Amino acid sequence: MAISGLISNRNLGSFIDSGKVCQTNHAVVHRKGERLYNQGKAFYQTLCTPRGSVSKYSYSPYLRAISSSDANILKPTGRVHDEGDRLYLIMSLQSGIRSQSIITKQRSTGRCKNYLSSNHSSSSCILSRKLDKVNRTRAYYKSEDNDITKPEVDSLSSIEGSSEAVLADGNVLKVSSWWEQFPKRWVIVLLCFTAFLLCNMDRVNMSIAILPMSQEFNWDSATVGLIQSSFFWGYLLTQILGGIWADKIGGKRVLGFGVIWWSVATILTPIAAKISLPFLLIMRAFMGIGEGVAMPAMNNILSKWIPVSERSRALSLVYSGMYLGSVTGLAFSPILIQKFKWPSVFYSFGSLGSVWFALWLKKAYSSPKEDPELSTEEKELIMGGNISKEPVTVIPWKLILSKPPVWALIICHFCHNWGTFILLTWMPTYYNQVLKFNLTESGLLCVLPWLTMAVFANIGGWIADTLVSRGLSVTTVRKIMQSIGFLGPAFFLSQLSRVKTPAMAVLCMACSQGSDAFSQSGLYSNHQDIGPRYSGVLLGLSNTAGVLAGVFGTAATGYILQRGSWDDVFKVAVALYLVGTLIWNLFSTGEKILD
Repeated sequence: MAISGLISNRNLGSFIDSGKVCQTNHAVVHRKGERLYNQGKAFYQTLCTPRGSVSKYSYSPYLRAISSSDANILKPTGRVHDEGDRLYLIMSLQSGIRSQSIITKQRSTGRCKNYLSSNHSSSSCILSRKLDKVNRTRAYYKSEDNDITKPEVDSLSSIEGSSEAVLADGNVLKVSSWWEQFPKRWVIVLLCFTAFLLCNMDRVNMSIAILPMSQEFNWDSATVGLIQSSFFWGYLLTQILGGIWADKIGGKRVLGFGVIWWSVATILTPIAAKISLPFLLIMRAFMGIGEGVAMPAMNNILSKWIPVSERSRALSLVYSGMYLGSVTGLAFSPILIQKFKWPSVFYSFGSLGSVWFALWLKKAYSSPKEDPELSTEEKELIMGGNISKEPVTVIPWKLILSKPPVWALIICHFCHNWGTFILLTWMPTYYNQVLKFNLTESGLLCVLPWLTMAVFANIGGWIADTLVSRGLSVTTVRKIMQSIGFLGPAFFLSQLSRVKTPAMAVLCMACSQGSDAFSQSGLYSNHQDIGPRYSGVLLGLSNTAGVLAGVFGTAATGYILQRGSWDDVFKVAVALYLVGTLIWNLFSTGEKILD
């Protein structure tokens, strides 16, 4: 049995009867048709690429309807010639089995008939391309016995804006556009990336706005440190709760709630600041509540959507959204402050959350099982490379807290975040007070380290997944990547006291943050390695320790600066990086220890 097909698409052309039958091994390209022939050849090979069996067709932007048994060696031949406003690409398919030749005949009404004639030596097709625009795609393909000749098939009238494939038995299958063929799991990743972009935009704007705010409200360094740390009060409260909620009710709801909550709190920040300092502290804590659920919810979603072979790349891309959020916030905040005063930063950044939320509601699902539009092929890929997606009902706290790799995660997350949050919240002040940069220069120069992190996070993710795919154990890969993430920042921060110029200081900061980004393929990917079903809770636990590092580190930095110097601030961070390196290499693992 052979498969014959007629494809009608005004974008690709409509099948028209030229009254000619394709001849095998005929390869004459007429005049300017050579370029079109090559394009048609590539299209034809894509069209006829075998994939699976006859019963399992793959519908990509170009319909594929050839069985692996019927397609031996695909060899397009033919010619292109002009005829009025039509271009005809004649190609034939070499095959050692009995199949059908397709002959088309154009009607005067613009419709066409399709006749199939028996042919023992080749299977030929005529593809015509019309030069006008069309939005409709229809595809017919039918399997016929060899003794059936010349069945008549009418093409259907075009309906703009639709795309579908019609089987011979009358069933209609949708032929998706290229953007609809984009893997859905990576749509989820990109939406999480955008959420984290907004997350850090709304977080770091205070580190720039605090400079004119402290002048307006006469705040000293201790008060500034208190305001900066108040964000972490709320952020700390929802880490574990966010993980529990995400594991039980799904990451989509939890992450959506978080984005809306922190966006509203961001918009209300200028109003709270003008009322009183306590109101500002409460509003910053409220903002922390919203952002606190983001990481556990994201981790829960990706543990269900992303196979282990793509884990490092996916997480690195999402976390690079945080870094690019810092880049965007630090770059645009000074400009907005100078032109529209400091409240404009909070109003403009906070309003972006509503746009993201609308897309999230429309496109996102907590797990592949809930997505009705997910293709069977992609669902099998995701489910085959992941754990059972049954929802968690009971959290085995005793079991979780009895595992040394879990404690390694918690302690190392604390060590990592101490240095990271100091740079996040105090870097503009360091540039302004130590390097003597003005407000605009401080904001723009703060962009470089975070931009470096965004680039190197994705490089690290690619390296990690490549090493895993080549047979290196997940445990070894995680230890290598996190060791770079600890020892790199430790080395470059230790050099800050030795540099003589502001340019070298900025370079050391950039290199420190760039090597820090390898942590995304180390400890930040490890939650899904050791306990994918409880990844939200595990991240909530470890990030609670990380938030405590942010609270104590940010407040302690203000205290140290009143009695010491920036060198003392960096020495504490370096010491914690070294402790984290030792603990990570002794106790961490990449194997699943929680089921």
